[in-house]
Amino acid sequence: MNDEFVYRRVLRAPRELVWRCLTEPAELARFWGPHGMDTPIDGIIVELRPGGRFETLMLGTNGSHRMVATFTEVVPPERLAWIEPASGMHTTSTLDDLGDGTTCVVIHQRHVPEAMRRPEARAGFLTSLDKLEKHLAHLTQGDRQ
Repeated sequence: MNDEFVYRRVLRAPRELVWRCLTEPAELARFWGPHGMDTPIDGIIVELRPGGRFETLMLGTNGSHRMVATFTEVVPPERLAWIEPASGMHTTSTLDDLGDGTTCVVIHQRHVPEAMRRPEARAGFLTSLDKLEKHLAHLTQGDRQ
């Protein structure tokens, strides 16, 4: 069974802004987690350095989920990687500046636990990217007016 997934999304926002949204708790709180779950800012820890902690607490009507991870790579504003010790899942996000105010984000997950391989879990992950896209659109609206 495949325990590796790659998600790719072109976002209409400059790479530095996408990086900020992926690394600052105040921004993460606006979109992190699948549709139907919220991530309060006081449930987010970001120690943005290799070996630093990355934790999020997602809350929803069907319960909560805490992600506990350790950053393995921090290369602003290009690459961000972490490992979740409990499951061994390793996530790498690569941000490519496409030169026209857009950013291609590639999220590569390895050693994905079985529960997160199910179609509904993968669909939920995609709604998290949808939430990021909407948040970025809100942030960049002022730039276009």
